[in-house]
Amino acid sequence: MQPASACARRGCIPWQGILLAVSLLTFWNPQPTAQLTIEPMPVDAAEGTDVLLLAHNASENVLGYTWFKGDMTERRHQIVSYSILTQTATPGTAFSGRETIYPNGSLLFVNVTQEDTGFYTLQTTRNDFSNEVATGEFRVHEGQPQEAPAPDLCARLLAPGDLGTLWLPV
Repeated sequence: MQPASACARRGCIPWQGILLAVSLLTFWNPQPTAQLTIEPMPVDAAEGTDVLLLAHNASENVLGYTWFKGDMTERRHQIVSYSILTQTATPGTAFSGRETIYPNGSLLFVNVTQEDTGFYTLQTTRNDFSNEVATGEFRVHEGQPQEAPAPDLCARLLAPGDLGTLWLPV
């Protein structure tokens, strides 16, 4: 008597076929890749502070980065571009002198004004000359920059060699 799971003709077990199908589907379906995103830090900034537009999930085969003011990649709104090959930044027509581009594609704004409020678009160029685009936004409000209060720290010895910290409200 044969086990219930065995095939009479081929001598295979049905779950082996299912495993084979699942394995093939895993190889045939490419895994989703992370999409290029922009993270403004902070999203809401006071005039006179700095804002960093962090570039996340850029492709590994990027030749360069280009930032634009607004939500389009029009040359007349180009702030700055960066070539990874030559490690050089080239200012565009919308460059104010307060922006710094980093080798990872992130863009720093120093001493922001209310006119800086809005959308910013990052375009990456890959080594196959295809492009990837992401847009981020930050807002600048009127007022003096506020310093974050320094936390109060208290340390005590927990055990020989171990140091713990206790955060106390101000």
